[in-house]
Amino acid sequence: MSVTPRGALRIRPMTDRDAGEVALLSAQLGYPATADVVRERFRALSRDPDSSIFVAERDDGRLAGWIHVVAQRFLETDHHTEIAGLVVDTGARRSGVGRALIDAAEAWTRERGCVTVRVRSNMKRVEAKPFYERMGYRVVKTQYVFEKTTRAERE
Repeated sequence: MSVTPRGALRIRPMTDRDAGEVALLSAQLGYPATADVVRERFRALSRDPDSSIFVAERDDGRLAGWIHVVAQRFLETDHHTEIAGLVVDTGARRSGVGRALIDAAEAWTRERGCVTVRVRSNMKRVEAKPFYERMGYRVVKTQYVFEKTTRAERE
């Protein structure tokens, strides 16, 4: 899938060569990782047919953002997709990059026969709520997220 939304921005699937820029973009949102770690994660995810990562590429070849969307199946809910991650470069925010990435995720969702896209956002990201609401999303739940580490962390 390749979507050209407006002007000099192209939405396309992520490739191995994007790992370095994706790592830099992720760090902007507080998720630092090396290019090698992102590449390793990407390679594992790229083998999963229920997972896709799209990047927003500028006309100069640099990335303006990325989105990760995952198809979910649970016993208690209908088949749906979830936006697992969305990052837009700080210098490209409010320019249509986020909307273009959301459009790509929603198209991917429809291709899988799903009608619902979910996204979770940390409440400290105050700019995210109005962004998603402008995209037609609505708050349906507030929850706690619990976590427990059951193995040694990577070095």
